[in-house]
Amino acid sequence: MRALITGASSGIGRDIAKELSKRGYELVIVARNEEKLNELKSQISTKVDVINMDLSIKENCYKLHEKVGFVDILVNNAGFGTFGKFQDTSLDKELKLIDTNIVAVHILTKLFLKDMIKENSGYILNVSSIAGHLPGPLMAAYYSSKHYVSTLSESINEELNKSKINVKIGTLNPGPVRTNFNNVANVKFELNSLSSEYVARYTVDKMLKGKTDITPGFSIKLARIAGKVFPNNIIAKFVYRSQKRKESSN
Repeated sequence: MRALITGASSGIGRDIAKELSKRGYELVIVARNEEKLNELKSQISTKVDVINMDLSIKENCYKLHEKVGFVDILVNNAGFGTFGKFQDTSLDKELKLIDTNIVAVHILTKLFLKDMIKENSGYILNVSSIAGHLPGPLMAAYYSSKHYVSTLSESINEELNKSKINVKIGTLNPGPVRTNFNNVANVKFELNSLSSEYVARYTVDKMLKGKTDITPGFSIKLARIAGKVFPNNIIAKFVYRSQKRKESSN
Protein backbone atom coordinates (compact mmCIF):
# COMPACT_ATOMS: atom_id res chain seq x y z
CA MET A 1 0.00 0.00 0.00
CA ARG A 2 1.27 3.45 -0.92
CA ALA A 3 0.13 6.97 -0.05
CA LEU A 4 1.04 10.35 -1.55
CA ILE A 5 0.88 13.39 0.75
CA THR A 6 1.36 16.94 -0.51
CA GLY A 7 2.34 19.74 1.85
CA ALA A 8 4.03 17.08 3.97
CA SER A 9 6.87 19.16 5.40
CA SER A 10 4.92 20.40 8.44
CA GLY A 11 1.63 20.42 10.32
CA ILE A 12 -1.28 18.22 9.31
CA GLY A 13 0.47 16.83 6.22
CA ARG A 14 3.53 15.80 8.18
CA ASP A 15 1.49 14.11 10.90
CA ILE A 16 -0.86 12.34 8.48
CA ALA A 17 2.29 10.92 6.84
CA LYS A 18 3.47 9.62 10.22
CA GLU A 19 0.07 8.10 10.99
CA LEU A 20 -0.16 6.34 7.62
CA SER A 21 3.33 4.98 8.07
CA LYS A 22 2.28 3.51 11.42
CA ARG A 23 -0.49 1.68 9.54
CA GLY A 24 2.08 0.17 7.16
CA TYR A 25 1.84 2.52 4.17
CA GLU A 26 4.82 3.33 2.00
CA LEU A 27 4.91 7.06 1.39
CA VAL A 28 5.58 9.65 -1.26
CA ILE A 29 5.95 13.02 0.48
CA VAL A 30 5.91 16.30 -1.43
CA ALA A 31 6.65 19.90 -0.45
CA ARG A 32 8.91 22.83 -1.32
CA ASN A 33 11.09 22.42 1.79
CA GLU A 34 13.39 19.49 1.01
CA GLU A 35 15.25 19.77 4.32
CA LYS A 36 12.05 19.26 6.32
CA LEU A 37 10.96 16.41 4.05
CA ASN A 38 14.22 14.61 4.68
CA GLU A 39 13.85 15.23 8.39
CA LEU A 40 10.39 13.64 8.23
CA LYS A 41 11.78 10.71 6.24
CA SER A 42 14.30 10.04 9.01
CA GLN A 43 11.43 9.70 11.49
CA ILE A 44 9.48 7.12 9.47
CA SER A 45 10.10 3.38 9.38
CA THR A 46 8.32 2.50 6.11
CA LYS A 47 9.72 3.24 2.64
CA VAL A 48 9.61 6.97 1.81
CA ASP A 49 10.20 8.79 -1.48
CA VAL A 50 10.92 12.50 -1.13
CA ILE A 51 9.87 14.88 -3.92
CA ASN A 52 10.85 18.54 -3.64
CA MET A 53 8.29 20.36 -5.77
CA ASP A 54 6.26 23.59 -5.92
CA LEU A 55 2.69 22.59 -6.78
CA SER A 56 1.61 26.19 -7.41
CA ILE A 57 3.29 25.62 -10.80
CA LYS A 58 0.64 23.81 -12.83
CA GLU A 59 3.11 21.81 -14.93
CA ASN A 60 4.57 20.29 -11.75
CA CYS A 61 1.22 18.69 -10.92
CA TYR A 62 1.33 16.75 -14.20
CA LYS A 63 4.98 15.84 -13.59
CA LEU A 64 4.15 14.57 -10.12
CA HIS A 65 1.41 12.29 -11.39
CA GLU A 66 3.62 10.93 -14.15
CA LYS A 67 6.48 10.32 -11.73
CA VAL A 68 4.46 8.65 -8.97
CA GLY A 69 1.84 6.56 -10.79
CA PHE A 70 -0.91 4.73 -8.92
CA VAL A 71 -1.30 5.28 -5.18
CA ASP A 72 -3.86 3.80 -2.81
CA ILE A 73 -4.29 7.11 -0.97
CA LEU A 74 -3.79 10.69 -2.12
CA VAL A 75 -3.80 13.47 0.49
CA ASN A 76 -4.10 16.92 -1.09
CA ASN A 77 -2.87 18.97 1.84
CA ALA A 78 -0.67 21.68 0.28
CA GLY A 79 -2.17 25.12 0.82
CA PHE A 80 -1.87 28.45 2.60
CA GLY A 81 -3.87 31.56 3.53
CA THR A 82 -3.56 35.31 3.50
CA PHE A 83 -5.07 37.89 5.84
CA GLY A 84 -6.39 41.41 5.29
CA LYS A 85 -8.98 43.47 3.45
CA PHE A 86 -9.39 42.24 -0.10
CA GLN A 87 -8.38 45.59 -1.62
CA ASP A 88 -5.17 45.61 0.43
CA THR A 89 -3.88 42.05 0.12
CA SER A 90 -1.24 41.09 -2.45
CA LEU A 91 -2.74 40.02 -5.77
CA ASP A 92 0.38 37.99 -6.58
CA LYS A 93 0.10 36.10 -3.29
CA GLU A 94 -3.61 35.48 -3.87
CA LEU A 95 -3.02 34.12 -7.36
CA LYS A 96 -0.38 31.79 -5.93
CA LEU A 97 -2.92 30.80 -3.27
CA ILE A 98 -5.46 29.97 -5.97
CA ASP A 99 -2.88 27.96 -7.91
CA THR A 100 -1.96 25.97 -4.78
CA ASN A 101 -5.30 25.65 -2.97
CA ILE A 102 -7.52 25.18 -6.03
CA VAL A 103 -5.71 24.46 -9.29
CA ALA A 104 -3.25 21.91 -7.88
CA VAL A 105 -6.01 20.13 -5.93
CA HIS A 106 -8.22 20.02 -9.03
CA ILE A 107 -5.50 18.64 -11.31
CA LEU A 108 -4.17 16.05 -8.87
CA THR A 109 -7.66 14.88 -7.91
CA LYS A 110 -8.63 14.35 -11.55
CA LEU A 111 -5.41 12.61 -12.61
CA PHE A 112 -5.14 10.24 -9.65
CA LEU A 113 -8.90 9.60 -9.58
CA LYS A 114 -8.77 8.26 -13.14
CA ASP A 115 -6.07 5.77 -12.05
CA MET A 116 -8.13 4.73 -9.03
CA ILE A 117 -11.27 4.23 -11.10
CA LYS A 118 -9.36 1.86 -13.39
CA GLU A 119 -8.37 -0.18 -10.32
CA ASN A 120 -11.79 0.31 -8.68
CA SER A 121 -9.93 1.13 -5.49
CA GLY A 122 -8.54 4.15 -3.70
CA TYR A 123 -9.16 7.12 -1.44
CA ILE A 124 -8.50 10.83 -2.04
CA LEU A 125 -8.51 13.17 0.96
CA ASN A 126 -8.82 16.84 0.07
CA VAL A 127 -7.92 19.05 3.01
CA SER A 128 -10.48 21.83 3.22
CA SER A 129 -11.40 23.74 6.40
CA ILE A 130 -14.35 24.91 8.43
CA ALA A 131 -13.64 28.04 6.35
CA GLY A 132 -14.97 26.14 3.34
CA HIS A 133 -18.47 26.28 4.81
CA LEU A 134 -18.58 29.94 5.87
CA PRO A 135 -18.17 33.41 4.35
CA GLY A 136 -14.73 34.78 5.22
CA PRO A 137 -14.29 38.55 5.36
CA LEU A 138 -10.63 39.51 5.92
CA MET A 139 -9.56 36.11 4.57
CA ALA A 140 -11.75 36.18 1.46
CA ALA A 141 -9.41 34.37 -0.94
CA TYR A 142 -8.61 31.57 1.53
CA TYR A 143 -12.23 30.93 2.56
CA SER A 144 -13.32 30.96 -1.08
CA SER A 145 -10.59 28.51 -2.07
CA LYS A 146 -11.65 26.08 0.63
CA HIS A 147 -15.30 26.38 -0.40
CA TYR A 148 -14.19 25.24 -3.86
CA VAL A 149 -12.33 22.26 -2.39
CA SER A 150 -15.32 21.21 -0.27
CA THR A 151 -17.86 21.55 -3.06
CA LEU A 152 -15.65 19.77 -5.61
CA SER A 153 -14.97 16.86 -3.26
CA GLU A 154 -18.59 16.38 -2.18
CA SER A 155 -19.78 16.54 -5.80
CA ILE A 156 -17.30 13.97 -7.10
CA ASN A 157 -17.97 11.65 -4.18
CA GLU A 158 -21.69 11.59 -5.01
CA GLU A 159 -20.89 10.81 -8.65
CA LEU A 160 -18.77 7.87 -7.52
CA ASN A 161 -21.49 6.64 -5.14
CA LYS A 162 -24.14 6.74 -7.87
CA SER A 163 -21.83 4.89 -10.26
CA LYS A 164 -21.09 2.27 -7.56
CA ILE A 165 -17.35 2.82 -7.98
CA ASN A 166 -15.25 1.70 -5.03
CA VAL A 167 -13.28 4.96 -4.75
CA LYS A 168 -13.96 7.66 -2.18
CA ILE A 169 -13.26 11.39 -2.06
CA GLY A 170 -13.02 12.62 1.51
CA THR A 171 -13.02 16.17 2.83
CA LEU A 172 -11.15 17.19 5.98
CA ASN A 173 -12.66 20.25 7.68
CA PRO A 174 -10.42 21.30 10.56
CA GLY A 175 -10.78 24.48 12.56
CA PRO A 176 -7.77 26.19 14.13
CA VAL A 177 -4.81 23.82 14.26
CA ARG A 178 -1.39 24.58 15.73
CA THR A 179 0.65 24.62 12.50
CA ASN A 180 2.85 26.95 10.43
CA PHE A 181 -0.33 28.10 8.60
CA ASN A 182 -0.80 30.89 11.16
CA ASN A 183 2.63 32.34 10.40
CA VAL A 184 2.11 32.28 6.63
CA ALA A 185 -1.33 33.89 6.89
CA ASN A 186 -0.06 36.36 9.52
CA VAL A 187 -2.94 35.64 11.87
CA LYS A 188 -3.52 34.37 15.40
CA PHE A 189 -6.58 32.37 16.42
CA GLU A 190 -8.56 33.10 19.58
CA LEU A 191 -10.15 29.66 19.76
CA ASN A 192 -8.25 26.85 21.40
CA SER A 193 -6.39 25.10 18.60
CA LEU A 194 -6.21 21.34 18.22
CA SER A 195 -2.80 19.76 17.81
CA SER A 196 -1.91 18.60 14.32
CA GLU A 197 -1.04 15.19 15.81
CA TYR A 198 -4.59 14.79 17.13
CA VAL A 199 -6.16 15.96 13.87
CA ALA A 200 -3.96 13.57 11.86
CA ARG A 201 -4.76 10.57 14.06
CA TYR A 202 -8.51 11.35 14.00
CA THR A 203 -8.43 11.86 10.24
CA VAL A 204 -6.58 8.65 9.38
CA ASP A 205 -8.88 6.63 11.66
CA LYS A 206 -11.96 8.01 9.88
CA MET A 207 -10.39 7.76 6.43
CA LEU A 208 -9.48 4.09 6.80
CA LYS A 209 -13.05 3.39 7.90
CA GLY A 210 -14.27 4.89 4.63
CA LYS A 211 -15.70 8.10 6.11
CA THR A 212 -15.73 11.03 3.70
CA ASP A 213 -16.91 14.00 5.82
CA ILE A 214 -14.23 14.43 8.48
CA THR A 215 -14.56 17.26 11.00
CA PRO A 216 -12.38 16.98 14.11
CA GLY A 217 -13.39 18.88 17.25
CA PHE A 218 -16.81 19.36 18.85
CA SER A 219 -16.76 23.18 18.57
CA ILE A 220 -16.02 22.96 14.83
CA LYS A 221 -18.93 20.55 14.34
CA LEU A 222 -21.15 23.15 16.04
CA ALA A 223 -19.74 25.89 13.79
CA ARG A 224 -20.71 23.85 10.73
CA ILE A 225 -24.25 23.47 12.05
CA ALA A 226 -24.42 27.20 12.75
CA GLY A 227 -23.26 27.86 9.20
CA LYS A 228 -26.27 25.93 7.91
CA VAL A 229 -28.80 27.45 10.31
CA PHE A 230 -27.97 31.16 10.15
CA PRO A 231 -28.01 33.32 6.99
CA ASN A 232 -24.64 34.06 5.39
CA ASN A 233 -24.91 37.80 6.06
CA ILE A 234 -25.18 37.10 9.81
CA ILE A 235 -22.30 34.60 9.71
CA ALA A 236 -20.19 37.10 7.75
CA LYS A 237 -20.65 39.75 10.46
CA PHE A 238 -19.61 37.28 13.15
CA VAL A 239 -16.57 36.10 11.17
CA TYR A 240 -15.53 39.70 10.47
CA ARG A 241 -15.57 40.61 14.18
CA SER A 242 -13.63 37.44 14.99
CA GLN A 243 -11.02 38.18 12.32
CA LYS A 244 -10.62 41.79 13.50
CA ARG A 245 -9.82 40.55 17.00
CA LYS A 246 -7.13 38.29 15.52
CA GLU A 247 -5.70 41.28 13.67
CA SER A 248 -5.48 43.37 16.83
CA SER A 249 -3.69 40.52 18.64
CA ASN A 250 -0.88 40.39 16.06
